[in-house]
Amino acid sequence: MNEDSVELEGLTASLEKLVHHREKPTIKGINLHAFIYFISIHNLSDRKVTLLGRKWILSNVDGTTTVVEGDKIVGETPTIKPGDSFSYNSYHVTHLSAQASGSFHGYDEFDKKIHVRINPFLLDIPEDPSTESTHS
Repeated sequence: MNEDSVELEGLTASLEKLVHHREKPTIKGINLHAFIYFISIHNLSDRKVTLLGRKWILSNVDGTTTVVEGDKIVGETPTIKPGDSFSYNSYHVTHLSAQASGSFHGYDEFDKKIHVRINPFLLDIPEDPSTESTHS
């Protein structure tokens, strides 16, 4: 995020649903886990916004950090009018539990740089990893 980017009042991002799915061991017997997340970005501001990209920070339980940053959101640069929202789902595959936090960035209809943060959420591998779980 750029220093001259501002959080636009009324623009919010929220986790709607999180689904855990255990994958088959694929790397030297390591159990991989897919976390499918469903995100909604609501524009309750007084101006249209266009989102250009996202940044995720994963704070892993082993003390390491993984940063995922890129252009677009699931291949799109959505323009969200006041009162509208944009929803999508994506996933992260890991062998570690982690806390995910992130933000989306873009600009408003006046070409002012904006961003919106999403509240942190847990990618928590269950104690019995053979089960699937869903959190809303």
